[in-house]
Amino acid sequence: MKRAPSRIDILPLLPVVFGLGEIEAAAAIGVSASKFRALVKEARMPRPRRIDRRFVWDVDELRAAFKALPHEGESEGSDTWADVV
Repeated sequence: MKRAPSRIDILPLLPVVFGLGEIEAAAAIGVSASKFRALVKEARMPRPRRIDRRFVWDVDELRAAFKALPHEGESEGSDTWADVV
């Protein structure tokens, strides 16, 4: 009997991904999951959306928050994800 495809099997085939789990969201911006959790807690990254008991980060919100981070040599200032929205 053929097994049903798993999420990991399907993701590479999707033309557009709208949401990412914590590990994928962290990897998408190039940091560890623990650093990503800290950035969310500091409001430098967006909070997740909830789907029942799962937490999913919106890729467009992640992109906007990432783009709002300062470049090297720029001051951190008081910019937070809350300022972006």
